[in-house]
Amino acid sequence: MQTKDHASEVFNRIKKLSSADEVEVHFSGGRFALTRFANNTIHQNVAEENSTVSVRTVFDGRTARASTNKFDDESLRQVVRASESLAKVQHPDPDLLPMPDAQEAMGSMDENNAGASARPTQPPSRYFEQTAAITPQQRAEGVRKIVGVANRYKLTSAGVFSSADSVEGIFNSRGLIAWHTQTLAETSITMLGSDSSGWQKANSPDVSNLDPLGLAETAAKKALDSAHPREIPAEKYTVILEPAAVLDIVGFMFWDYSGMALLDQRSFLNGRIGTKLFGDNVTIWDDVYYPLQTGCPFDGEGMRRQRLALVENGVVKRVVYARATAERMRRSDLRGTAGPITATGHGFPLPNEMGEMPLNIVFDAPNSSQTQAAEEMIASTERGLLVTRLWYIREVEPFEKILTGMTRDGTFLVENGRVVGGVRNFRFNESLIHMLSNVEAMSAPVRSSGEESFDMVVPAMKVRDFNFTEVTKF
Repeated sequence: MQTKDHASEVFNRIKKLSSADEVEVHFSGGRFALTRFANNTIHQNVAEENSTVSVRTVFDGRTARASTNKFDDESLRQVVRASESLAKVQHPDPDLLPMPDAQEAMGSMDENNAGASARPTQPPSRYFEQTAAITPQQRAEGVRKIVGVANRYKLTSAGVFSSADSVEGIFNSRGLIAWHTQTLAETSITMLGSDSSGWQKANSPDVSNLDPLGLAETAAKKALDSAHPREIPAEKYTVILEPAAVLDIVGFMFWDYSGMALLDQRSFLNGRIGTKLFGDNVTIWDDVYYPLQTGCPFDGEGMRRQRLALVENGVVKRVVYARATAERMRRSDLRGTAGPITATGHGFPLPNEMGEMPLNIVFDAPNSSQTQAAEEMIASTERGLLVTRLWYIREVEPFEKILTGMTRDGTFLVENGRVVGGVRNFRFNESLIHMLSNVEAMSAPVRSSGEESFDMVVPAMKVRDFNFTEVTKF
C-alpha cells in the first residue's frame, strides 16, 4: 500500500514532468479482501491490491484529469502528457479557481456554524492494525459461526465478510498535502426460510466492533419470526423503522443538500432554506469528526471538511459548498435564499458536474427523556408495522421528495404493544418531508449500514401514517 513518503516522491516526479500552470495529484488505493458464502457454504474468497495516481493539470483556466496505476517513469510521463493534452483542448472554465494552498485548505472556523468551535481539527483514528491484518482464515471462522446458526435453525445463509485498508491523498503545486488512512471490516447476512427471510449488516474500521455471531442470531430470529406471513391490507400504518430502513430512505435526500443542486434548480430545498420543513425532533449534522463516522477529513480538492448543522429542530439551515460553487452562489440571484455561503469542504474531485454532497450524516440524539428503544416503540403501538429494511427505492416526485420502494427481510405486524407475526411485504409511496414531520419517537442514533444508501449514524424511528400502496407477492 502507498505511503505518504512514497506519494510525495511520486508527486515531485510528476511536477518535474509537467509544464502546466498548476498540478494536483490524487493518490488512492489499498487492499480489499472478501469471503462470500451462500447455501451455508463459502464459495468465493478473493483479494485485490491496487494503487492509483490521478493527475489534474491547469492551463489558463482549462483543466483535465488522467489516471494510471503504474508508477514507473514512462507511465508517469504518459499520464502527465494525457492530462495536459486533454486540458489544452478544453474550453476555459470561468468558474475555475486557483488550487487551494495549505492555509486555505485548513480554513477558518465557520462563524455561521453553531457548534463549530467545538469541532476537532482531526477525526479519531480510523486505522486499526487488527483490521488490516485480518486473514482469510479469520474471515472463514466468522462465516463458520454464521453458518452454524443457520444450520441450528434449519435456515439457509448467504452473505459476505470483507476487510479492507485504504489510503486517500492529495498533493498540489501550491503546497497542499492531505493524507488519510483507514481500515474497514464488514459483515452482511441474509437468513432464508421456506417463506421468510431475515437480514443484518454492520461495518466498522475496528473489526473488534463486529459481532458476526450476534448478527447471525438476529437475522435468524427475523426469518423464524416472520415465517408463514399473513397478508394484510395496504394502507397508512404507524411504522417502526429500524436504523437500516431509516438510512436507506433518508439517504435519497442528501444529494439535494448541495449548492450546485440549488443553482441547478434541482433541489427540493430551493426556496426552503430557513423554513421549518420537518418535525421539531429532527436535527441533522454532517460531521466527519463524529466517533461513529468514517472517511477522510478533506474533500476532493483537499479542503478540510467542516462540521455543519444541516437541519436544526426541523428548520433547514444550510447546504454544503465546494469552493467554486460558493463563488457562483455569491454572484447568483439565489444568494439571498441559500443560507450561509462558504466553502465547507464537501466538493468532489475536479472536474465534475455534481459539485458537492454531505457524506457524513449524523442524526442528533433526542434528549434522554424522548429517546426510546425499539422495544419501547413497539410496546407503545396499538397497531402498526415493524420494518427491518427497505429496498428498490426510487424517486417519484423530486420536490416533495416522494419515494417508492418495498419492505423486505423481516416485516412484522404489531398489535397491542407486541409483535404478533410476519406479514407479506409492501410497496410504499411516501414523502420524506411528510415522514420526517411525523416522527413520534426515536432511539439513540447508531452507526448503520444498508444497501440503497451510504453509511450514516441514524436512529430507529416510529413514524405515523406511513403510506403503503400495495402488497407484494412475497
